[in-house]
Amino acid sequence: MHRRGHRKKRRNAMPEVMFAGPDGRLEGRYHHSQETGAPLALIMHPHPLHGGTMNNRITYTMYQSFQKLGFSVMRFNFRGVGRSQGRYDGGIGEIGDAAAALDWMQMVNPSHGGLWIAGYSFGAFVGMQLLMRRPEVSGWISVAPPASHYDFGFLAPCPCGGLLLHGDADELVPEPSVRKLVDKLNTQKNVTVDYRIAAGADHVFANHADYVAHALEDYVMKVQARKIMALAAD
Repeated sequence: MHRRGHRKKRRNAMPEVMFAGPDGRLEGRYHHSQETGAPLALIMHPHPLHGGTMNNRITYTMYQSFQKLGFSVMRFNFRGVGRSQGRYDGGIGEIGDAAAALDWMQMVNPSHGGLWIAGYSFGAFVGMQLLMRRPEVSGWISVAPPASHYDFGFLAPCPCGGLLLHGDADELVPEPSVRKLVDKLNTQKNVTVDYRIAAGADHVFANHADYVAHALEDYVMKVQARKIMALAAD
C-alpha cells in the first residue's frame, strides 16, 4: 500500500527546474507534455513585494489548466522570490527573467506547436511587455492587469489577440481602467481581445479560481480549433 502511494506521488510530481536568468539562477516548476510538438505556455505570478510567488492560487490554476490542455507549461519565481536569485527590479529585470524562462522552454522544446504567455496582476504587465519583445508568441492570457498602475501604451501595435479577465469588484484596479485598455486594443488592426468580466471577483480572485480555469480552457480550445481548421483549409 505504501509503495503504491509512493508511485502515485512520483507520477504526479511537478519537476523542479533551475535555469539561468540575467541576475542569477531562477526557480521554476515545469510540466513536459507527452504529446510530440505540443504548444508551450509560460505563467507569470503577481507582485514580488506583495507576496506574489509561482505558488499563488491563480498562477497555479492557470498552470494546471494549460497542463490539462496538453501543453508543456512552466511557472517560475521572479528574481528574489523563493529560491530565485537576485533582487526585485521594478519590473524591468523581471521582463528579462521571463525572457530567460521562455528561452529555456524553447531550448527544451525546439519543435513546439506555438507559444502562449499568461500572467496575473503584475505578472500580466510583465507578460504583455514580453509579448512586445517576442514575435514568436502566438497567444496570451491576462488576469487582472494593473491598468490603473502601469501605462500599457507600449501595446502599439499589439502583435496578436488574447483573453483578458477582470473582476467587477476589483478594489485595486477599477474595472473601467481595464475596459478602456481593451477598447483601445480592439481598435487595432487584426487584434481581437476577448474581454470577460467576473461578477463579484476582487483583485485576488479569492473565490473565482474555477472561473479563471474555465475561461482559459474555453478560450484556448477555441483558438487552437481555429488554427487547426485554417491549416486544414490550406
